[in-house]
Amino acid sequence: MKKVIFLDIDGVLNSHFWNENHQREISDGTLIDESKIRLLCKLIANTDAKIILHSGWKYWFDSDLRPLRMEAENLRVLLEKEGLVISGVTPDHATEEIKKSKKFSLVKAGEILAWLEQHNDVDAWVVLDDLDLHNAEVARHQVKTDQRIGLTIEDVEKAKRMLRDD
Repeated sequence: MKKVIFLDIDGVLNSHFWNENHQREISDGTLIDESKIRLLCKLIANTDAKIILHSGWKYWFDSDLRPLRMEAENLRVLLEKEGLVISGVTPDHATEEIKKSKKFSLVKAGEILAWLEQHNDVDAWVVLDDLDLHNAEVARHQVKTDQRIGLTIEDVEKAKRMLRDD
């Protein structure tokens, strides 16, 4: 019935390229590369997939997906400008230690699998993330972006194939 994109933000919709050239911290939430959002839009237009946020940015939204911080509002506005919305977020399995250290990659795979277990109407899914998520099943569904450049047209094409082949 439905296709899902588990979306990370840092290293996908922004990159170290932007950090090096604009001298900003990419994870501070103020920098989203609009060209990456347009690439995401192409993927969704071709697959009709829903966006499920599995990034640490999910903590910046309330339970009704309303932004709690300026950074989240900026993301929402940029997505909405392209006709995109966040349809949900993965459950929170992070400990306080993981949140402080920002080592979300240690729990992201479990959160994705828990979300899928709760939503048995998913036919196909792909994970867009720049990190190793430490799980073989999730790795088979992952398009691992290069954090230095973020989402590319090649990544989008690979994700399209994965969403069609499942």
